[in-house]
Amino acid sequence: MTPRRMSHPALPPLAALAAGGAGAAYLWRTNPHEGGRLLPRCPFNWATGLDCPACGGTRMTYDMLHGDLAAAFQDNAYLLLLGVPLVLWVGGRWLYEGLRGRRYRPRFGRRGSAALLGSAVAWAVLRNALG
Repeated sequence: MTPRRMSHPALPPLAALAAGGAGAAYLWRTNPHEGGRLLPRCPFNWATGLDCPACGGTRMTYDMLHGDLAAAFQDNAYLLLLGVPLVLWVGGRWLYEGLRGRRYRPRFGRRGSAALLGSAVAWAVLRNALG
C-alpha cells in the first residue's frame, strides 16, 4: 500500500491536536513573561525590532491557559478576538471532517484572503505606530 492510502483523514488533525496539547502542557509551566525561558523569539521581531501581527501570541496563550483574559487581550488583542475563533473554527471543521472520513482544505477565496491579510497588516502597523 502507498502511504497515502494508509493515512486516514482524521490523523493529521488529531496529530495537530496532540502537538497543540503538548505545547500547551509545556507552556502551562513556562511563563513567557519572565526572561530566560526556552521559548522561540519571533524572527520578524528579531530581524526588524518591530512587532508582527502574532507577536505576543505566546504570552496571550499562557494567560488564556491561566484564565486571565484581560492580560491575554493586552498581549495581543488581534489574535484573541480574530485569530483564536478562526483557528477554533477551521481546526474544529478539519477534525470533524477527518473523523467522518473526509479530507478538508479550507478555502478563503480572494476576498477572505485579502481581508485576513489586510487586517493583519493593519494591526501590525497600528500596534507599531502606537508603541
